[in-house]
Parts: sequence; C-alpha cells; structure tokens
Amino acid sequence: MRVISGIYKRRRFDVPHSFKARPTTDFAKENLFNVLSNYLDFEDNIHALDLFAGTGSISLELVSRGCDQVVSIEKDRDHHAFICKVMNEVKTDKCIPIRGDVFKYIQSCHNQFDFIFADPPYELKGLETIPDLIFEHGLLKDEGLFVLEHGKKNNFESHPHFIERRVYGSVNFSFFQ
Repeated sequence: MRVISGIYKRRRFDVPHSFKARPTTDFAKENLFNVLSNYLDFEDNIHALDLFAGTGSISLELVSRGCDQVVSIEKDRDHHAFICKVMNEVKTDKCIPIRGDVFKYIQSCHNQFDFIFADPPYELKGLETIPDLIFEHGLLKDEGLFVLEHGKKNNFESHPHFIERRVYGSVNFSFFQ
C-alpha cells in the first residue's frame, strides 16, 4: 500500500497477505483523487468518513492530503488493528478508526461529513441501500460529496442524488451530492 500524495507521499506499508480486503489500486486511487480535487479542497477543514475502510488506504490518503478529521469504519478485527498501527506509525491523531458494522454506524451517527467514501465488498447484501441510508440519516453536509465503489452490475444512475460515474479498469465509482 502506497500513499500517492500529501505529507506522507511515497510512504509504503506492507498489507498482510492474509487480509480479505482488496485495497484500491494506486491507479484507481490516483484517478479518484484527481477527480475529487475538482470538488474538494482537502486542506479546507474537511471532515471525512471512510466506510468499509479495509486496509485504511483511502483514510491514510485523506489524512496525508490535509483532511482535518477522518473517521474509518471497519468491522474486521485484524483490518481495524492494521489501520490503528499505520496511523500510529505516521503519528497522526486526525484519523479515528472505529471497529464496527457500517450499517449500525450509519443508523447511530449524529455527525455530518464533507466527504464520504464507501468501498463495500461487491457482493455485500444491502449494498444498494447504502446511498439511501446516507441521505436518510443526514450524514452528508450540504454541498458534500459521497463516493461509492461498486461492481459493474450495480446501477445507481436513477438515484436522485447521483451526479457522475467513473470507471478505472474494473473499479467503478459512483458520485452523489
């Protein structure tokens, strides 16, 4: 896992081979952040939420680029421990890793975020409900941006908050505002 840009640029962290998470590729991550930079200034007091954080690659990239606070939600014990370890290694207090279920977190969260990123397992039961849950529970600030990584078969283009879709190889991102 490599940090693409920001204060931790070029830092590498070895993800254990036993992990189930599929980290977003450097190619897809770089392209995603190129698009995001047109919507957000990460150094402008941005509060972000990383759902299904996996290895913490996106959370670390957000912190590296200047986000004021990143909340990372990851259910798997080992993945959560890895995120905590990486954040300790870079000596940041800007990331709050939480071990828990994303759906329960969404229902109980009372905070709003400027940016929400969700990278669920592509075959996750209930994946199609994530955009509605985000908006029903008011997790996204006005003018905020929500990005959902998903498989090819998922179609969110009829969602009322949908604004754009990008494909990088086999990685599909849908943008909502």
